[in-house]
Amino acid sequence: MRLKIDHTTVYRFDTPVVYGLQQLRKTPKSSYNQSVITWETDILGGRKEVTFEDHHHNTTELISFDPNVTELSVSSSGEVEITDNVGVLGSHHGMTPLWLYTMATPRTDFGPGTRAMVKGMDTKPGIPELHDLSEHIRSRVPYTLGASAPDWSAEDAIEAGQGVCQDHTHIMIACARALELPARYASGYLMLNETTTQDAMHAWAEVHVDDLGWVGFDVSNGVSPDTRYVRVATGLDYSDAAPISGTRIGGVNEELHVSIQVVQQ
Repeated sequence: MRLKIDHTTVYRFDTPVVYGLQQLRKTPKSSYNQSVITWETDILGGRKEVTFEDHHHNTTELISFDPNVTELSVSSSGEVEITDNVGVLGSHHGMTPLWLYTMATPRTDFGPGTRAMVKGMDTKPGIPELHDLSEHIRSRVPYTLGASAPDWSAEDAIEAGQGVCQDHTHIMIACARALELPARYASGYLMLNETTTQDAMHAWAEVHVDDLGWVGFDVSNGVSPDTRYVRVATGLDYSDAAPISGTRIGGVNEELHVSIQVVQQ
């Protein structure tokens, strides 16, 4: 399946930005089951300083704000060809060691809530057991739009009993690591059946399973990623895969508008 994606992010400020830098992770990867046909990023109110690949193999663009701007617009668009692999990506490759993905982070530390989620499970579970775990997380922490804060950890979402895809992903990662399995955060685009316009990227977990390699689990939708999913960035948690992150001086009262369209070609 070929998907066309348009992703625009607009920042507006009441006062001018004196200085600012942003890292963009909005460019899909040509790897595993997907091939990027075209992709380009346009910037208004700033400029691209450099493009590089980080240690998670994410295409990262560093952009700077133009002096004293009150609006920054970043528009990315392109087409990606996806083949169905029933969620199985295959073996780990690259210079980043696999053991790195067994390390807990502040967002994925496995505390009492996580340990209760995996109680009774064998270490090194197989695919059926991991799908059961995904369903257990979704039933214990129902998807609730706008229910969580951006800096919530897996334990925060479990304690609250509600969350969004970012929270589900952090919980699944924390549970997998508690079971001694490497796991990573994946962000990207998802073509929805009910609408073509969205206001946020999607997130899911990838767990490394013996004899299969990396396997994706979208807890929020109860499935493994298929041809509707476009992988963009991966990391230990959201902070490694955030579509935009950075810092600035000035720019009081930020207003953010995000528009994403994903359609089949």
